[in-house]
Amino acid sequence: MTDKAPARKVLPRSSVSGIPTALGLRTDAGAWDDWVRASQLGFHTQLNAWATVKAANGWSSVRVVADGGSGPIGALVLTRKIGPGPFGVGYAPRGPIATRWDEASLEAFGVALKRTARRLKLSHVTIEPPLEVDAVITDLLADAGWKRADHVQPERTWEVPLARPEAELFGDLRSKWRQYVNKARRAGTVVTEGGRDDLETFYEIFVDTARRTGFIPRTLDSYRAVWDAFAPSGAAQLLFARHSTGEPAAVLFLVRCGGRVVEPYGGMTPAGAASRANYLLKWEAIRRSNEAGARVYDMWGLAHAGIEQFKQGFGGREANYIGAYDLQTLPLLRNVVVTGRRVWVPVARRIYAVRNRGAGEGAAAGKAQLPGDS
Repeated sequence: MTDKAPARKVLPRSSVSGIPTALGLRTDAGAWDDWVRASQLGFHTQLNAWATVKAANGWSSVRVVADGGSGPIGALVLTRKIGPGPFGVGYAPRGPIATRWDEASLEAFGVALKRTARRLKLSHVTIEPPLEVDAVITDLLADAGWKRADHVQPERTWEVPLARPEAELFGDLRSKWRQYVNKARRAGTVVTEGGRDDLETFYEIFVDTARRTGFIPRTLDSYRAVWDAFAPSGAAQLLFARHSTGEPAAVLFLVRCGGRVVEPYGGMTPAGAASRANYLLKWEAIRRSNEAGARVYDMWGLAHAGIEQFKQGFGGREANYIGAYDLQTLPLLRNVVVTGRRVWVPVARRIYAVRNRGAGEGAAAGKAQLPGDS
């Protein structure tokens, strides 16, 4: 998993700091992706590959970049029409990314974003900055007129810091977790890497897991689109835990951006859970990410207490993000859109739960999620 950028022309850099200019980041897709990858706070949802993925769901994209004097601040903003009229909404998943988070930068970004929103007739733009809870930042956003919004990405996640010796990483696992990893190994479970042709197998396990635990999967083609967008650069990886018979027991679909590896999709079979294959798989994903030079392994959310306990057993830390904020240009329309989504999402969850009632108690409406709406 290398996440290498294709060869391209080099843009002029600032003679003072070596940081690319705001204009260069707006106009050159390669420069933008390089900047996102180089940022310690860069996520795959801010790469142009993610815009390609979301285009299949009716989203367009635009890069909004400004500079308040401290270096560029910008976001890949996804946009989509709402209804038959000219209006739409915008969303920056895990954006913006900033050279420096200060009042001048936020003001410059807000001005640029509002200009873009008005040009595209967006009722509002939602951002979810890749920042952990910080009273200074939240005060700056509030003072600049940003309105708290419903989150789309996980507000809490579990991260394992990498770039450390393997023995140290393994030592951070709880003793019981290490026992489970070794138990799966002794039973003959192995971890193998898959490719595009294995996505159907991934999807069977993923959908079965969804039925048992209550989240709502997208179509197989949606995950093929993620693979096709990220795999050519080495930024996508499919890992299977397989029993000694070769039967798949668990799967993880990993995506990398710079030094960060995330696991947005995964699942296991009931037999895989019983054999502890999922423990071996998670450890191998961490170990291989470390071996590949990543600096953090992001488990992408803490959905409920059981998942939280499982993930915490692999060592690391909890990251709490500041959440989502809206920049409003058409407040009345924005309120209609937000209210509609708040009504529709619980209905969709309940419909899914009823349809899958026989598949497991975890499919209760209160536990259902709508992942991937970024």
